[in-house]
Amino acid sequence: MSAGDWKELFAAACDGRIELVRYHVKNGVDVNYAHPEFLSTPLVACILARQPAVADLLLDHGADPLLLSELEALTPVQAARQAGLAELEARLRAMGAPDPAVPVKSRGGWLAPFRARLPGWAC
Repeated sequence: MSAGDWKELFAAACDGRIELVRYHVKNGVDVNYAHPEFLSTPLVACILARQPAVADLLLDHGADPLLLSELEALTPVQAARQAGLAELEARLRAMGAPDPAVPVKSRGGWLAPFRARLPGWAC
């Protein structure tokens, strides 16, 4: 996997370019990777960009419904709740995601001051 392919997949996921996302997924780009420059997962980023069809595609191709996205400090189900995507939230809950009202601790914690200043920068 090259970072360029992942970055293109990430941008396409945020923009809702589902065919380009499908192309990269079929060519082996890791849908659970969070590039060190982004620190966001494609799944959470596309959910926050209100792209539920892309989120469904990523989930169909192995995106982890429980994976915390470090930059936003959100799991996919928390992002779906925040974005108001009730059907996607229900799917994530059916896949084992916990109630989005329950807080999830960040793995690092050092990003908190930056998150506050850069909300939604990734998409």
